[in-house]
Amino acid sequence: MLMFPKIIGHRGIPHLTPENTMASFRAAVENGADGLETDVQMTKDGELVLIHDETLDRTTNGKGLVLTHTLSELKSLDAGSKFDPAFKNEKIPTLREFLEFVSGRDLLINIEIKSGVVLYPGIERKLIHMLHEFGLGHKTIISSFNHYALVTCKEIDSGIKTGILYMAGLYNPWDYAKTVHADALHPLFYSVRPETIGGMKASGLLIHPYTVDSPGDMKNMIALGASGIITNYCDVLSKMKAGG
Repeated sequence: MLMFPKIIGHRGIPHLTPENTMASFRAAVENGADGLETDVQMTKDGELVLIHDETLDRTTNGKGLVLTHTLSELKSLDAGSKFDPAFKNEKIPTLREFLEFVSGRDLLINIEIKSGVVLYPGIERKLIHMLHEFGLGHKTIISSFNHYALVTCKEIDSGIKTGILYMAGLYNPWDYAKTVHADALHPLFYSVRPETIGGMKASGLLIHPYTVDSPGDMKNMIALGASGIITNYCDVLSKMKAGG
């Protein structure tokens, strides 16, 4: 019998709440998430914050790059009203605030390093240091589309788990994973196919496809034996798990 995959809330539960906010992380847990996925970037003064885009324009009332603003400046922004006025004055969280929330909870943590369009030198060491400060290294998978960042993470701490994010139909991705010493594959869900799932499983890698939002695709990923499913609709997947 197949084990039901971990339900991983993508940026929280963004169809109900403003993405990558503490309100969204709380709501995801309340709606059955077994894990939380979020994105980490770095401020002008070297603080780690959780936001997906390299720019502030889409999700906040600010403008410009995250990198050109201090933490204090970012904390003055409204990260909720663009989603719904009910979330007015919701803030961009710091990594520390997020780790304080998940600490002591039985959750898988997936932190994506956003270091590609904008490069953040030293972000890997800062991230891993804070994970160890909270004793959460063993519960965390660090993922990135920048696979050099994943190699750097392993150089800093060989025991930290890393996951390769990718969109392309990689040939034998489990072989590639060995070259960067990754522990998990995080493919766009289209890339998880019957002809590749066997190699993925035989490799011993965790398989966490993203972003799986329709019930049909969820059922397909479950049938294929995904280790976890990264979704914007953890409430829907939770109901499916409960048999609803």
